Amino acid sequence: MRNNLFYYLVLLILVAVDAWLLAHPNLIGQISIFWYDHDYLETLPKAMATVGATVLAALLVSLLISRALSGPLAVLLAVSLFVICLFAVFQTYTRFSSGTYQFMGSGFKTGAVLLPVILAIIFGKTSYDVLTTKKPKKRR
Repeated sequence: MRNNLFYYLVLLILVAVDAWLLAHPNLIGQISIFWYDHDYLETLPKAMATVGATVLAALLVSLLISRALSGPLAVLLAVSLFVICLFAVFQTYTRFSSGTYQFMGSGFKTGAVLLPVILAIIFGKTSYDVLTTKKPKKRR
């Protein structure tokens, strides 16, 4: 934990920025949040809890991969989750750049894209850690 203090501090700042961006859409975004009943994004504390819980779940999965699994299975799972997150970044960007979502305000759109970016950072670091960690050789 001590070696990764800067990493966790950056994640905390990104979570706060993402929650703030998601909690402050423009008028069309506010109507959309009300209309589609997205209660978890109405206020800053609710958005902070939503984003924080998502990032915490990703960190727990990351910790489970790096500590409980080893070898090719850990590498496969970590890299797969990283690729899935990159695909989610692409999908979110594409979705919020067209259709009715494009009118929700640039801050809200940035916040929507930032969450999969945060998850990609988490699983990218996990992939790097799993790939570069050398396991001790077993004695015979």
